[in-house]
Amino acid sequence: METKRDTGRIIAICTSEKKGTQKTVVSDALLRAEWGIDGDAHAGSWHRQVSLLGLEKIEEFKARGAKADYGAFGENLVVEGFDLKNIPVGTRFQIGEAVLELTQIGKECHSHCAIYKAVGDCIMPREGVFARVIRGGRIQPGDEIRRCPFDTTKSFTAAVITLSDKGYRGEREDKSGPAACEMLAEAGYEIIETLLLPDGEEKLKRELIRLSDKRQVNVIFTTGGTGFSERDVTPEATKAVCDRMAMGIADAVRVHSLAITERAMLSRAVSGIRKKTLIVNLPGSPKAVREGLAYILPSLAHGLGILRGTEGECGTK
Repeated sequence: METKRDTGRIIAICTSEKKGTQKTVVSDALLRAEWGIDGDAHAGSWHRQVSLLGLEKIEEFKARGAKADYGAFGENLVVEGFDLKNIPVGTRFQIGEAVLELTQIGKECHSHCAIYKAVGDCIMPREGVFARVIRGGRIQPGDEIRRCPFDTTKSFTAAVITLSDKGYRGEREDKSGPAACEMLAEAGYEIIETLLLPDGEEKLKRELIRLSDKRQVNVIFTTGGTGFSERDVTPEATKAVCDRMAMGIADAVRVHSLAITERAMLSRAVSGIRKKTLIVNLPGSPKAVREGLAYILPSLAHGLGILRGTEGECGTK
């Protein structure tokens, strides 16, 4: 476990003009709000605007006999003082006037970098973290980084995944996902990702794991794939990735839906928890999605607050 520290410092700042090329050290940099480092190839309107890597992890890697200059792993900021991968997503850091918000822990490595090809390993996918720029400002090596107290009033984050072979092939418009997003936005949730996947287990399991472990989203809603068709395997994928089941939610949706249609008995939807992320299966019908969310959303915030650690368990005397 990390020994909590509230301050660290920047050791080096690295940028690259083109993606796929090694980053090189620069003397200072301008952080632009909702963009990233001015002039860096990885800046943009997305959640991985700035990458950070701990000095201690780089030194451990070099102690194994590998040569690694700052920027070799694709990191923008080399920082000292934090065990970055053990800091929760949503944490904010202040560097002078600038503010960063942690958005992702680690990443998938799709195309191996130069250092991986040279020594057969790269620490960025497992030790690096990513952030977006909340407030801009100029930074330079030696600047102090201060971890801000976690905002317990921060909106819950949500992701919505639609499972549909026809939707994925473009043969049917996805109306269930947008219906869920609309209701979640109205309820104050921050929707960080929406996905449209074909029915099946493997792709869904990969995305559920990524969203839970790397993006640490508070709640993931799936729509579709909960029926009797051979391709309806959303419940199986959900159960495979969960550490604990929370079947009261899925059962409540089923009971509520039975008062509307007797076909609700055919739903195989489940709900469960992976680490600090709640995963809830919803039906594929836009109408059923709206009905289910309208029923469970008023009570869901309490459970999410407990998972996030910003709310205590309720008790009775």
